[in-house]
Order: sequence, then C-alpha cells, then structure tokens
Amino acid sequence: MNPLSEIYGGVKSLFIGMRITIGQFFKPTVTVQYPHQTLKMPARFRGHIELVRDPASGKPKCFVCKLCEKACPSDCITVEGMKPEGARRKTVTYYRLDFTKCSLCGSCVEACRDGAIRFSRDYNLASTSKEDFIMDLFKRLEAQGGASENPNGLPTSGEVKSEIPKANEAKSEPSAAQVPAAVPSNPGALQAEPK
Repeated sequence: MNPLSEIYGGVKSLFIGMRITIGQFFKPTVTVQYPHQTLKMPARFRGHIELVRDPASGKPKCFVCKLCEKACPSDCITVEGMKPEGARRKTVTYYRLDFTKCSLCGSCVEACRDGAIRFSRDYNLASTSKEDFIMDLFKRLEAQGGASENPNGLPTSGEVKSEIPKANEAKSEPSAAQVPAAVPSNPGALQAEPK
C-alpha cells in the first residue's frame, strides 16, 4: 500500500472523529448526577414483585391460591397462609420471593387472577449479601403500613423523581448538607465526638 494513501486515510479518519466530537460538545448534557439525581422510571418498568393491599380491608389481596407459585418457571415463589375463623378465604401469612432466581418473566403476575401481585418500582437493590434478595413480601407489605397509593396503583413513597438539569442552568456542586452522611453498618462503631 502506498504510504501517502495511508497518511491520507489517517488524516481523514482524524477529521471525521474530530467533527463528531465537536458536534457532541455543543449538545446539552444528558449525564445524571446519581445518586443526587435519578431518572423517572417508566410506567412499564419491572422490578421485583410485591403484594397489593386491598383498599377496603387494608390486608393483602392474596388468598393463597398458589397460582403464582405454580406458574413460576424458576421456582422462586413460596406462598403459605391460613384460614381465620369465620372467614370465607385463606389469608396470606408468608410470601417468600427468591429474587436471585427470578427472571422477571411476569408469569406470576399474569397468572394471578385477583391482581394480588404486581411489579414494584424498586430498582436500586445492590447488596453484597445473597440473603438480602430472599424477601418475605408479606412482611414488607406489613412494614409499609398504610403507604398511600397514587391513581396508577403504585406506592408514592417509592416513586423516583426526575431531577435532570436543563442545559442552560448553572451547574453547582452539592453542598455538605445535601450529601448524605455515611452510616457504618455496625452501630457500635459510632464514637462520641469530643466537645
């Protein structure tokens, strides 16, 4: 190959690359400064499943039909319940999800004829422990208490807000008051500050 054509090809590719770089340089910034800013999760986002609370009774809608357990191809759902005295149906007492095996296929949600489970909008589930991904969804629902729900049926307490800055807004570093302080996992590790 002719050395002049190699030089020409190299210079040509350099200018093509510079043209693309300069074109992107003047476009608005799309970087989200996570965790201080987060994107709004789409309505069809699939997080792990969660139990749905019956608005009339305040208890889970699930009546332990076990259709979700049978429909799960990964065998990651275990449901148990009991029938209270005088009640017509069972009520759930234990709903275990092994999220380490879940493929988010949605078979359980589709199989539930009563709409007792749905996909959550939890997306930030990072952990170093496998046990954190084995969840008792009944206990999670009980711990949430009377969390209010929006018209879409999604908990408002777990909604993710969009805070993407506009391109023409001034960028500022977060102040010390805005940055959450790191808390050690061992409460005994906290030491009293000297006065």
